[in-house]
Amino acid sequence: MRKAHSAVLALLLTASTGFAEEAKPAGASQGARISIEPASFDFGKALPNKTLTKEFVIKNFGTRDLIIEKVSTTCGCTVAEGYSKLVKPGETTTLRVKLETRNSSGRLERKVAVKSNDPEKAVAEVTVVATVAAAEGAPKQ
Repeated sequence: MRKAHSAVLALLLTASTGFAEEAKPAGASQGARISIEPASFDFGKALPNKTLTKEFVIKNFGTRDLIIEKVSTTCGCTVAEGYSKLVKPGETTTLRVKLETRNSSGRLERKVAVKSNDPEKAVAEVTVVATVAAAEGAPKQ
């Protein structure tokens, strides 16, 4: 009788352990995870018709490959380039952002959106800012 009780108890423990593992949310602590540093950058004062460049670091702090699906900007005056589309866990890639001041004057703020397979943050953004001085001879606003 004791052997039967032991067998039933062992079966129940095994069954309950298996159930507990299945009850965990899928990917709760796994998957690709993106972070971009710094989150924003202010170039400060800038002149018109200049190209300003800043490098951002994209890191995968997850357990699976991070796939950068698309990078888009809010303006044709901003370009994002130089990054790897695949970032292994624990590794980084450099995102080079170029902001053209063109003939702008005043505060210039643009965003870069990085779409990835991170299930918690599908789109990560960085912001670049510059304060463009008015061109000489141009009327002040």
